[in-house]
Amino acid sequence: MKKVNFLKMFALVALSLPTICINAQSKLDKQVLMTIGDKPVTVKEFTDVYSKNNIKNEVVDKKSVDEYLDLFVNFRMKVMEATEMKLDTSAKFKSELEGYRKQLAKPYFSSDKISDELVQEAYQRKLKDIRASHILITCDKHALPSDTLKAYNKAMDIRKRALKGEDFASLAVKYSDDPSAKDIKGTETTQARKGNHGDLGYFTVFDMVYPFESGAYNTKEGEISMPIRSDFGYHIIKVQSVTDAMGTIQAAHIFLQLPFDASKEDEAAMKQKADNIYKELAKDGSNWNELVTKYTDDRGTVSRGGALSNFTVSRIVPEFIETCKGLKVNEIAKPVRTSYGYHIIKLLGKTGVGSFDKESQAISERVEKDMRSKKSEEVVLKQVRKDYNFKQNDANVEAFLATVDSTLLAGKYVPAAAADMKAELFTIEGNATKVADFVNYINEKQKPRKFGTPMACAYELYDAFANEKVMDYADAHLEERYPEFKNLVQEYYDGILLFDLMEKEVWDKAVKDTTGLQEFHARHASKYMWEERVQAAIITVTRAESLPKVKALIDAGTSWDSLRPIIQRDSIQHVFVRKGFYQKGDNQYVDQTEWKAGVINEIHSTVDESTVIVAIIEKRNPEPKTLKEAKGLVTSDYQVELEEKWIQNLHKKYPVQIDEKVLDKVRKLYK
Repeated sequence: MKKVNFLKMFALVALSLPTICINAQSKLDKQVLMTIGDKPVTVKEFTDVYSKNNIKNEVVDKKSVDEYLDLFVNFRMKVMEATEMKLDTSAKFKSELEGYRKQLAKPYFSSDKISDELVQEAYQRKLKDIRASHILITCDKHALPSDTLKAYNKAMDIRKRALKGEDFASLAVKYSDDPSAKDIKGTETTQARKGNHGDLGYFTVFDMVYPFESGAYNTKEGEISMPIRSDFGYHIIKVQSVTDAMGTIQAAHIFLQLPFDASKEDEAAMKQKADNIYKELAKDGSNWNELVTKYTDDRGTVSRGGALSNFTVSRIVPEFIETCKGLKVNEIAKPVRTSYGYHIIKLLGKTGVGSFDKESQAISERVEKDMRSKKSEEVVLKQVRKDYNFKQNDANVEAFLATVDSTLLAGKYVPAAAADMKAELFTIEGNATKVADFVNYINEKQKPRKFGTPMACAYELYDAFANEKVMDYADAHLEERYPEFKNLVQEYYDGILLFDLMEKEVWDKAVKDTTGLQEFHARHASKYMWEERVQAAIITVTRAESLPKVKALIDAGTSWDSLRPIIQRDSIQHVFVRKGFYQKGDNQYVDQTEWKAGVINEIHSTVDESTVIVAIIEKRNPEPKTLKEAKGLVTSDYQVELEEKWIQNLHKKYPVQIDEKVLDKVRKLYK
């Protein structure tokens, strides 16, 4: 029994230890570690920053508590000085901080789960190319429910006819509101154009609006989709083929152009010509460029051997893509007829699709800009409304929207006399938004509209208004709800202030104070020294036939400064001359030469016919660098001196008092 009681007691003690430690830590966190000027700094303020920058062994230069304390004090003094100078009130500072804050806030207003799913979905779709046709029944996105239903029923009727076996292309020509489906006759000002009969050709992810893309990728090859709603109306999609993605395609062609209204005789003659060219190629494919030059009507590609600019499947007619898909690299296809004429195609290459790791970043950026990102926004909005206790007064919303008239469609909205401006539309954490607030929003956002009804337009504006209000409220309370966000914004606040202050007090001063810079250089001249060096001329001759001419000029006593102009004057080719000062290690050829004035060394290459001639003009002992020669280093060191003196003054202005007993407790935390 005693043993059991002992075990129970041990367990109770063990369980209570974390709580005791946490409470002890919490008490220590609240203690004042130091005062800087008249501002107290708690242990937590210091340890939060210390821990973040010295996590285990992950930092390159881990600091001890005492070392870091000095850095922390200097940093805090500088920020205090910047605040006293009101650098945080400038328009530049506010704009820069706001820009950073927006970036930092983004993760709080996005659903990682939905975003990741969308990226993965887009990648899977990118692996396939789809060829599809569609029939469009237009319907404005703000249309009345009755008009929407009418368009949907019309689309369903056409789909039923297609499923019963009627030709999809014929139905597209007859009923589709997509003007590209029908043939267009030429006029005096426009060319005739053959319609696509609903055939949209090949496409892949991001080539179509998201609802259409999803409808196509979710329909099996050979099947016809249910009506798919997009901002344009209802689409009936017939998927003709689903094939592995080609990615970016490189191809060349010999093109024989045919007018839209070509006669049967012209068609037959052009086909025969294309076949004959192909037969010539079949004998010996090496004459490709010759036949391109001789026959192609695409004269812009002649100089490139018929090569087109790189393209993807959605950028060129489907018959062309279909042919490319059946070719191996450098293979030439039999002539193919498109709406433009005949093409003899040679596949030069294709990229395909990379791995998910390689493609995901670019896909993620596209998803963020694409309308599909609204799915993530919708999830976030729903959660934000819940988090901030959004409550809508449906009765008041309906009552107000019922008062909206045609002045809204005209872009000249005038509230009806019956509208109750004080009525509450919704509350966010108990804060009321009233009709008057929404009316102000309408006046800012309204614009003339040709379609829809006043009620539909009002609902659209109200949804945008309510969403904007709740998101703005959430954004304004991020620091209050998420302490880690508040701390991160504070870090950027301090960092921007520190940069602006250092620029003003140290960096710019060092650059502009030319007298101080000269005096600093004079006091520390021995720090900026040239090592032993030589002045040398280096003549590189890359062709053997030029070497005797160069050597003749040198033997004749031509000065090193005159050598380059004379070589240029006499048009001696493949010779390069440079002159300068060199220390050990600056130039391999100078290092191979005896450092004595007047020495000329000839170094012949062992791998080609080039020769390097090195002439030592002058040898110099170690000597100080001029300010011009060492300005970068001098300026940097002068900045350090200015900062040290400035920090000494800051210590006088903001005296530091450290509680050694509390500091000793902090030291023990990190032993």
